[in-house]
Amino acid sequence: MCARERFDLVVVGAGPAGSATAISARDRGLDVLVIDKATFPRDKTCGDGLTTGALRSLEHLGLELDALPSYATVRETVLVSPSGRTISLPHPPTGQYAGVVPRADLDAALVELARRRGATVREGTGVDEVSVGPDHATVTLSDGRAAEAPFVVAADGHFSAVRRLLHPDAPADLGSWHAFRQYFRGVDDPRLWVLFEEDLLPGYAWVFPLPGGRANVGFGIPRGPGVDGKTLKATWLDLLERDRLRTVLGPDAQPEDPQRAWPIPAQLEPARLTDGRVLFAGDAASVVDPMTGEGIAQAFETAIAAGAAVAGGGDAPAVGARYRRAVERTLGADLRLAARLQRVLGSAFWARAALRTVDLTPWTRRNFARWMYEDYPRALLLTPRRWRRGMFTGPGAYRTA
Repeated sequence: MCARERFDLVVVGAGPAGSATAISARDRGLDVLVIDKATFPRDKTCGDGLTTGALRSLEHLGLELDALPSYATVRETVLVSPSGRTISLPHPPTGQYAGVVPRADLDAALVELARRRGATVREGTGVDEVSVGPDHATVTLSDGRAAEAPFVVAADGHFSAVRRLLHPDAPADLGSWHAFRQYFRGVDDPRLWVLFEEDLLPGYAWVFPLPGGRANVGFGIPRGPGVDGKTLKATWLDLLERDRLRTVLGPDAQPEDPQRAWPIPAQLEPARLTDGRVLFAGDAASVVDPMTGEGIAQAFETAIAAGAAVAGGGDAPAVGARYRRAVERTLGADLRLAARLQRVLGSAFWARAALRTVDLTPWTRRNFARWMYEDYPRALLLTPRRWRRGMFTGPGAYRTA
């Protein structure tokens, strides 16, 4: 008989969604166990970008980003149209609207913050079994122990082990997008670049600046027939030879690690957010923005909502309904609009037209940057009546000095 421990909440996965869930739950007085099969710090394939929405959540959680040496604040964004037109988006002078930090450092800092808040964190520990009873769930760990709690939050990524254990015969979710990333050194441009290459639409290539002349460089494209690892690598090698990307990287840029690819789950389905006494958060809930591929801000939203839902008490139907309502309220309208815009931006004609509109005036450039980085809700685009209510007059979301 294995040793059995009891907690108020078991969180599977210690990435941004898992650690943030633990912090949210601990702040509400719950006894929390967090497990992850990895040992931190560990690399996680990602673009490493933080939108205003993510920065807001990190401030709410209590993480001091400025204490991380690898964190870079982005002060200017440059968009490159399929036609080659370059559009500079200087960020407002007060506040931080976007940042970049390697996931290895961000995730390790969040794990440590969860520990400091009082969560029990076990690294290098996987999940062998999940069973759900009428009043609790039991998670059997790879070290032979078992943890019991009224609820489990599965924040264990796109290929969620918890979901597979609960439904071993269900077809695998292959994701909505594919992304490809490589770190470079010798990149001196401090601006964040987004390049809309016609053959990638509605996807794009990026150069995200990091301290010390480093950059996260990559691209993302929708999943479709014929898009596999071999195709992604061929596309990547071709991109590196194109004048636009070579110009942005500069003559001294050199790759410092192998290329890595990963799938992106970007199709929110409310029915997949909960399964009895299990709540799914972050990539396990498929809440990535389908237009940009950004998922850290969305992971934090689901995590904070999950912690609050469990702390609110009640039986499984009540907690699940509370969680689904919170996710719909914070993410639903924005993700649906993003999916519609993604389809529009698949056309080079409409992509060029949209970027021409962005470049009309300093006002459109500044406020598009704030909209792109989620300082404004995505769905604000469809509610212009709100534009007259001071929506565009604030100084910024994360710090104002």
